[in-house]
Amino acid sequence: MIVAIASQKGGTGKTTTSISLAAGLSRRGSKALLVDTDSQANASKVLIPDYLKLKKDETIFTTILQRQPLVIHKTQVPNLDIVASHILLSNTDIELTTAKDHREARLKNQLDQVKDNYDFVIIDCPPTLSWLTINAFTASDHVLVVVSPGYFELDSIVQISKTIKEVQEIFNPAISLLGFLFTMSDPTINTQTSLKILRQTYPDSVLRTIIPRNTDIRDAHFQKQDIFTFSPQSKSAQAYSRLIDELFYEKAT
Repeated sequence: MIVAIASQKGGTGKTTTSISLAAGLSRRGSKALLVDTDSQANASKVLIPDYLKLKKDETIFTTILQRQPLVIHKTQVPNLDIVASHILLSNTDIELTTAKDHREARLKNQLDQVKDNYDFVIIDCPPTLSWLTINAFTASDHVLVVVSPGYFELDSIVQISKTIKEVQEIFNPAISLLGFLFTMSDPTINTQTSLKILRQTYPDSVLRTIIPRNTDIRDAHFQKQDIFTFSPQSKSAQAYSRLIDELFYEKAT
């Protein structure tokens, strides 16, 4: 199963969710691959101890811009591999906008060559609706949309839902919405109102699992660890464990 983790806005917990899902699935014995397509490369920095030593040709840059095979790195998490990102991906849209052939399928073409080696592939998308995001959607079976509290965060769902539909119509008929994941929840009126509006607007698409705002996640990433390694009993780890059950194990039974 290939799942793109998407959000039109930054700071919603998208990369945290990508890392946590990939690491959590791996720790349950599944073979997982995390593909980092966000030019900020935060997932890569957390999971690859010597990330700063990587050259651009050792990252997904070489796949998207040079049409080369994916360069896959081992992580310190058992059963988890990663394709690293690079800051120069931020220039991708300029080049792909003028490309003439299969600019939407460069990731898919190379991912198809290795996906049978994994039970799950998690793609961390950039926080924009760019050609990189379209590449991720074209390669994926499902999209998980991450939403945090706030008016603008909720408003962005309309556009990302439109993009999923357009990719479905033009590039990937099989893609579907896995659900809306509400993150950074805290006991404030803003959170309560945002969650209420989200559930009223998309009653069949909002996941039951809510991810709390928790400093353990930030501390884990500062230590270059996933939340299950850093603090397996934390509220965040427990929440992501419930999310894995809801998304992948309940649906399978």
